[in-house]
Amino acid sequence: MNNIDWRLCFVADVEAARERDLRPIVAEALAGGITLLQLRAKKLDTRPFLDLALDLLPLVRSAGVPLIINDRVDIALASGADGVHLGRNDMPPAAARKLLGNNKIIGISANSAEEAAAAEAGGADYIGLSPIFGTPSKTDTDPPIGLSGIRRLTNAVTIPGIAIGGINRDNAADVFSAGAAGIAVISAIMGAEDVREAAAELRQIVESARAPFSL
Repeated sequence: MNNIDWRLCFVADVEAARERDLRPIVAEALAGGITLLQLRAKKLDTRPFLDLALDLLPLVRSAGVPLIINDRVDIALASGADGVHLGRNDMPPAAARKLLGNNKIIGISANSAEEAAAAEAGGADYIGLSPIFGTPSKTDTDPPIGLSGIRRLTNAVTIPGIAIGGINRDNAADVFSAGAAGIAVISAIMGAEDVREAAAELRQIVESARAPFSL
């Protein structure tokens, strides 16, 4: 896990795409410099979810960027993706590790220091710090933890913390200053008129950040 660049994760969300084809969006984001791709499809059936993951895999492989599947351990296994990101109601990290083995990435969402510490103890490779700020992308989340929450959660673990929720070009630097190893964004890239330019702008910010676990 030491050679993974955690700094800029793009969460490619099928629902947020609003019937747009995710493939060109992901291609442009990769060209802009994202360092990690998470594929999220809360409402997609298993077969189309798997087909989409398999379609995106050559793009991320050619860019040297890991592909993380949101929620679905079965899709991660079947597609050959690099790992999975799990929420509190998904499979526990220890169970996911038994299925995925030691060479796959497992991320766990956490909203408190206790959840973060439990995720690390269960075998997580990184923590999803969530949500940092209010966001229209997810309406069923816990209250925002803010920058002080980043400090609390990252101090509770020794693994990287990737912050998500309302992060954009205006506040990304502050998120890194608070101790996050990376940021995860949806609308800051997907909602931009020029996806490549938006990703490149965020990449410039993360290049300037002195984040823990940076390459």
